[in-house]
Amino acid sequence: MNKINVALVRLFQFVVFVIFTFMVLAYFGAMVLVPLDLVVLLLKVFGLVGLDGMVGAAIAVAIVAYLGKMVYGTPGLIKIIIDTGLDLVNTGKTRVEAFNKIAEDIKK
Repeated sequence: MNKINVALVRLFQFVVFVIFTFMVLAYFGAMVLVPLDLVVLLLKVFGLVGLDGMVGAAIAVAIVAYLGKMVYGTPGLIKIIIDTGLDLVNTGKTRVEAFNKIAEDIKK
């Protein structure tokens, strides 16, 4: 019976690990995809106005780069964004490690 309980604890540990891994990848992936999406949306707007694709892309990348520079220049904003992601990583690590104590208690 103990082996079944340990197996269930390990299963739940794996599920929690997968959930937190997905959340961390989604968080940091969004940090990459938001500027790229902004470039695509600006390209579509410039296409409606009548600008060519290459000219619109150059202008859109320049606008997004300037906005990125503004975000980077804002005091403390980048630190908060990175710290939030690292807090998510640390929370996931502590939750996954908490299952090890439960498994050890069951084995005894």
